Amino acid sequence: MSRTEPLPLVLSLALAGGLMGWIIWSQWPADPVAATQTPPAQTPPVPEVPPIDEARAVELRAAAENAPEDVQVRVDLGNLYFDAHRFEDAIPWFEAALALSPEEVEVSTDLGVAYYYMDDTDRALLQFARSLDVAPAHAKTILNLGIVRAFGKQNLEGAIEAWEEVQRVAPGSPEALAAADAIERLRAAHP
Repeated sequence: MSRTEPLPLVLSLALAGGLMGWIIWSQWPADPVAATQTPPAQTPPVPEVPPIDEARAVELRAAAENAPEDVQVRVDLGNLYFDAHRFEDAIPWFEAALALSPEEVEVSTDLGVAYYYMDDTDRALLQFARSLDVAPAHAKTILNLGIVRAFGKQNLEGAIEAWEEVQRVAPGSPEALAAADAIERLRAAHP
């Protein structure tokens, strides 16, 4: 291996880390206090994983048992585990919510991301395809499709294609800005 070969790898890893951090960070609800403050000059660090509120989890599981047709309680449980990076626990709740309401594109996309974090790339891509069957222009799904293509399948052309689609369907959105950044970094790393 020559001395110049590690550079593309390092740049690719930096892109992967940045995109994964963005995905995780974008799943958190906005802080209304932070929205009124002046943003810092530096890029904010990736937020730490919050510990799971076990009391809330117990409460939601009890509610799910008492209301077997309640989609929202299953979504809430999935999100609680997802936000704590307990993807193996989030997956069954997202799947249960989708069994009751298959049109929930946000839940479907989060399920795909959870599959990806569990190293099930093929299942993640299949779930994103289901999300896009429901909402063909869903920017978050298309952005994540590009990420999984790039880092799960090493399909860089497919990733760029997805990210360009995000820019086309949702220009100016946070997803489009992240897609533009990903394309720029990928092209810089792989000229």
